[in-house]
Amino acid sequence: MSGAQGERLSRLQAAFVIARRDFTAILFSRAFFFFLLGPLFPIVVGALAGGIGNRVQSTTAPPQIGVAMQAADVEAMLTARQRLAAQLGPGMPAMVALERLAPGESYDARGALATRKGALGAVLTGTPEAPQLTVTDQFQYWAGPVALVAAAARDSALTEFPRVRTVAVASSAASDSRARMRTAQAGQLLLFLLTMLLAGMVLSNLVEEKANKVIEILAAAVPMDAVFLGKLFAMLAVSLVGISVWGTVIGGLVWLAGMDSPLSSVIDLSNLVAPGVGWPLFFVLAVIYFSMAYLLLGSIYLAIGSLATTVREVQTLSMPVTMGQVLLFFFASLAIGDTGDWVEWAAAIFPFSSPFAMLARAAMDDAIWPHFLALAWQAAWVALSIRLGATLFRRRVMMSGPQREKRRLFGRKAAPGKAMARA
Repeated sequence: MSGAQGERLSRLQAAFVIARRDFTAILFSRAFFFFLLGPLFPIVVGALAGGIGNRVQSTTAPPQIGVAMQAADVEAMLTARQRLAAQLGPGMPAMVALERLAPGESYDARGALATRKGALGAVLTGTPEAPQLTVTDQFQYWAGPVALVAAAARDSALTEFPRVRTVAVASSAASDSRARMRTAQAGQLLLFLLTMLLAGMVLSNLVEEKANKVIEILAAAVPMDAVFLGKLFAMLAVSLVGISVWGTVIGGLVWLAGMDSPLSSVIDLSNLVAPGVGWPLFFVLAVIYFSMAYLLLGSIYLAIGSLATTVREVQTLSMPVTMGQVLLFFFASLAIGDTGDWVEWAAAIFPFSSPFAMLARAAMDDAIWPHFLALAWQAAWVALSIRLGATLFRRRVMMSGPQREKRRLFGRKAAPGKAMARA
C-alpha cells in the first residue's frame, strides 16, 4: 500500500497530465476546426457596441485652441470667441490662454503640441491682424473660424477678415488622445469577446465528461483539485492557440491592406496610433490580461459546471455570470472617459473588471508601474478564485444527484427493518 502511495503523482504533476490530455484531445478534434470559425459571429456584436464607443468619446474633453499672444491680444481673442459662440456653433473648439507674451517675445507652438498634454489641438500665435495657427492636418479647417474670431477681435463690424497662416504638425495632444482612445476601446472589446467566447468551452467539456462518467474515472486516479487545475489551464492553452491562429489571419489581412490591394480600401491603417506603452508591450499585456480574465471567469464556470448535471442547468446557472460580465465590461468601458477619476480606479481595483480597465490604461497612458501592481492584485484573486472553485468542484462534482443521496438515506433506515424481519 505504501509503495502504491509512493508512486502516486503529485498534485501539480497530476494537473499537468490532465491538462495535456484535454489539450491534445481538443486540439486534434474535428470540432476545433469549426470552433476557429466562431469569431466571425461576434463581429456583429462589435458593430452594435460601436454606439457605446461613440458615447464614451463624447464624454472626453473636446479639443481646444491655445492662444499665445500679447496680453491685450489674448483678452481680445477670448472675448471675441465668447461673443461669437452662437454664430460659430458647437463645431468650433474653445479657446484657452496659454501664454501672455511680452512685446518681442516668441512662443514655441510646436513644442506646446509635442508635449501632448490636456486636450490641446492647435496653438494660435501672432496677432489678430496676422494670426498663425499651428495645427494638425485633421484640424486645419479651424482656420476659417479663427479668421472670423480674429476679425471680431480687431473690428466689431467684421468688414475684413485676416489671412490665417497655418503650420501643420504631425500630431497633437487632442489627436493622440482620441486615437489612443480608439485603441483602448478596440482592445477592451476584443478582450471581452475572446473571454466570453473561449471561457464557455470549460462548461461544455465538463458537462460532457460528467454525463459519460469520465470525470469519475479521472477522480479515481488523481485528486479532484488536480482535475480542476488541469482542465482550467488546458482550456487556457487551447484558447491561446486559437488566438494565435486568429491573430495570424488578421495580421495577414493587415499586411495585405498596407499593400496595393483591394483590402486597402476596406482596412484603413491611417488612424493607427501607437498606444501609450508601445505596441510590443501592449500586445504582451493584452495576452497577460486575457489570461487573468480567462482564469477568473473559467474558475467560476468550472464551479458552475460542478453544480449542473444537464446542459439546461448549465445555461440557467451561467446566465447571471454572463450578464454580470457584460455589465462589468460596460463599467470598464465607461472608465475610459473618466481617466484618473474614481470610476477608473474602481474598475481597476475590482478583480473581474480590472483586466479590461488596465488594458485600456495601457493604451491611454505610458506609465508601466501600475501594471505591475494590477497584475499582482489580479494574480492574488486568480489564486483565490481557483482555490474556492476547486473546493466547490471537489465537493460537488462526484455527487450523482439527489437520487443517490436518497438511496443512501433509505438504505440506512431500512437496515433495522430487514434485521427484525430476519429475526
